[in-house]
Amino acid sequence: MLHLEKIIKTVKSRRESLQVTQETLADLSGVGLRTLKQFESGKGNPTLATLQKLAGALGMEVTLKIKEQKTNI
Repeated sequence: MLHLEKIIKTVKSRRESLQVTQETLADLSGVGLRTLKQFESGKGNPTLATLQKLAGALGMEVTLKIKEQKTNI
């Protein structure tokens, strides 16, 4: 599963487990409803800021991990 697909699944699952509608999450997070619907359907390409807004409204946190590329020198 791609990383974005996993993020989409996690956010959607959390929203549904909290019984929050897309409309309510859009209002709470300040993210447009159209943007949220595109994101959950896998058609959007959300920015890190958008992900942070959605996660924050759902009581979640976005962390970014940067790994050093291994080279065979």
